[in-house]
Amino acid sequence: MCLPYRNEDEINMISTDGLSKCEATWRETGKRPQAEMLHLLSAVIVWLVTGTTISSLNKWIFAVYNFRYPLLLSALHMLTAIVVDYGLIKLRMLQQNGGVDNQKDLTTSAKCKVFLLSLTFCASIAFGNVGLNYVQLSFAQMIYTTTPIFTLAISTLILGKQHHILKYTAMMPICLGASFSIMGEVQYDQTGCFFVFAATMLRGVKSIQQGILLQEEKINSVFLLYLMSIPSFCILAVAALALENWAVLESPMHYDHNLWLFILLSCLGSVMYNLASCCVITLTSAVTLHILGNLSVVGNLLLSQLLFGNEMSALSCAGVALTLSGMLIYQNSEFISNYLDARRAKARELSRVREEDIAFQPPPQNQQERVSDSFNCFSDFRDQSTWLLAVCNVLSAERDVLT
Repeated sequence: MCLPYRNEDEINMISTDGLSKCEATWRETGKRPQAEMLHLLSAVIVWLVTGTTISSLNKWIFAVYNFRYPLLLSALHMLTAIVVDYGLIKLRMLQQNGGVDNQKDLTTSAKCKVFLLSLTFCASIAFGNVGLNYVQLSFAQMIYTTTPIFTLAISTLILGKQHHILKYTAMMPICLGASFSIMGEVQYDQTGCFFVFAATMLRGVKSIQQGILLQEEKINSVFLLYLMSIPSFCILAVAALALENWAVLESPMHYDHNLWLFILLSCLGSVMYNLASCCVITLTSAVTLHILGNLSVVGNLLLSQLLFGNEMSALSCAGVALTLSGMLIYQNSEFISNYLDARRAKARELSRVREEDIAFQPPPQNQQERVSDSFNCFSDFRDQSTWLLAVCNVLSAERDVLT
């Protein structure tokens, strides 16, 4: 359903305050409850496993089994999301006494925003799956990491939002790394590259739309996923019926049974990936998911080498290194900025303390004053010597009288 990499903007827009309530409570008490630790550990494991395997699984379905129906696969992802999320919502309704009913009272404006988000959502997923038919998985992953470029450009040019200078600086290694990856691609395909870039741009638009709904409309992320899945399934199903070649589609019984097993795993994995993302953000913070996102990208690159034997030139490897370094700067720009600000504040404080120490010191004496002080000390010493000599003479005279 979702491509297995969430960029920093999507994470920030889901968790706008940085730390979740669970994370803030843990920092106050100093330790987590054991049950919460087990829950977090299981969520992280599920997120990593699904995040590093779902794209490889989709590529395996297209390449090994020659399943040329990416729109149908995307529609099945949406259908699975509807079924699973509906079951979770019903369980929550039974446990929380209708807490979800309040979120169903959406305004007309909110419903229009959800529908527009559904269009962007299904288009980005469909373009991504179509692109995987033409390009290597490693190449697609490197293009996906350029999502912040589109998000930053759209939010700056259209929404007028200003970002930290470090985020703009991080775009340079990301752009350079993507360029190296394209130039060094061994099996470059223009059609696949177009679809992958289109999916990447739409993912940037989607993250901004998600932020508007989650922040302004206060819709729960799981419930928003359910709302998006319904129109997305309808759109993708109609697109699959209209655009894909059903004349060559054989009966499901004629296909290898393992194919349908992989399709089922792909559908379930996509839903579990999104649900695990919500759990990790809720139990920790966005920073944790940033680190896991980088691990997911590296895992997908390794799997593409292991499963499909994708060739990567030296230029492509350099592009991977540059792109990942740019992503690290982009995702940790706030931390780097706070660190630099703290260092500058500390330097200013030390400079102020030095200035105060200098202000309290007595003014330095000039050379004439130092010579005068030395002469006075010498005069005092000479007077004291004369006085001691006189005392010695008196004592000597008294001794002579006594004898």
